[in-house]
Amino acid sequence: MSLDTIRLSQPAKDQLIKLKRVTGIKNWNVLCRWALAVSLQDETPPLVRDVVTDSNIEMSWRTFAGAYGDIYMALIRSRCQRDGNEPTEEACGRTLITHLHRGIGYLAGRRDLDSVDNLVKAALA
Repeated sequence: MSLDTIRLSQPAKDQLIKLKRVTGIKNWNVLCRWALAVSLQDETPPLVRDVVTDSNIEMSWRTFAGAYGDIYMALIRSRCQRDGNEPTEEACGRTLITHLHRGIGYLAGRRDLDSVDNLVKAALA
């Protein structure tokens, strides 16, 4: 799994559509950054290890990470090691995808998430 192109599953796409509507955030990559941060806060490893990336949503690493690519990569490598994996490109890619999908699920499952303010509160909780 490569970090060059990040692909999402159809359920994640559907959840992001909902999140775009309720938060007013228009860009997939911004919501995905929030989702990654929320998932990385959870100390437990994601239960789902294999994600079927079958939607038409994809973005480059540069689009996903923006100017903070080095910071996101350091967070992913750190989490990869904390979860007991060597931080190879493949393991980091898998870590990113599983945490990204878990975070999207966490955000989409919140009933109180109806604004950007509540998104910030959710991320800080």
